[in-house]
Amino acid sequence: MMRCIAVDDEPLALDLLEDNISKVPFLTLVKRCKNAFEAHEVLMKETVDLIFLDVQMPGISGIQFLQTVKSPPMVIFITAYEHFALEGFNLDVVDYLLKPVSFERFLKAANKAHELFTLKNQPPAAAAAAEYLFVNAEYNLVKINIRDIVYIEGLKDYIKIFLVNVSRPIITRMSLKAIDEKLPADKFIRVHKSFIVSVDKMVSIRKGKISIGSVQVPISEHYKENLHRFIDPKNLI
Repeated sequence: MMRCIAVDDEPLALDLLEDNISKVPFLTLVKRCKNAFEAHEVLMKETVDLIFLDVQMPGISGIQFLQTVKSPPMVIFITAYEHFALEGFNLDVVDYLLKPVSFERFLKAANKAHELFTLKNQPPAAAAAAEYLFVNAEYNLVKINIRDIVYIEGLKDYIKIFLVNVSRPIITRMSLKAIDEKLPADKFIRVHKSFIVSVDKMVSIRKGKISIGSVQVPISEHYKENLHRFIDPKNLI
């Protein structure tokens, strides 16, 4: 079950949200909140996995509220104004719903959040055995086959996942450490503070760099020991 709160200054909008939440088997409503202050109080006292958050509210807007929350739960924005979509992307929200919201569209967003929730909370052993993972990219849950990953580059709060036979990388808001924990340890190796590479895709190692096709990935001193674990002396000629 996912514990959620609904935040909107309009009572009718809250009624609709509560009704939609009640129809989804994996959602349970913790609290209705008519403003950001009430939502903040709930987050301080309760475990919340998902917030259905109105953008435009008097006092503190949904965007301003979310910017103040340290380690926020997943968020689905709900608003009557389409031009707030960019702010939603920058804040890494799960989805962006335009009022009036049909139940079908609401359910699609809830399912997206549930898939992310399941992925984040699966046991480490299950994660290691998984053949694929889902990442949130541009309001879509993108399925990535683990065997297709060539290497991953970290860029502060984002990562770029480079795939076999795909010209553009998948960009998602996640730390390199977080994605490293979800990858099978016998197939991927972190060789630099900014890079994880697929062992199977490595072609050669020369002068502190790993060749993967036409790409040269640097090896840092700090992570050299990781690389040595994957080089079996029996395979050296």
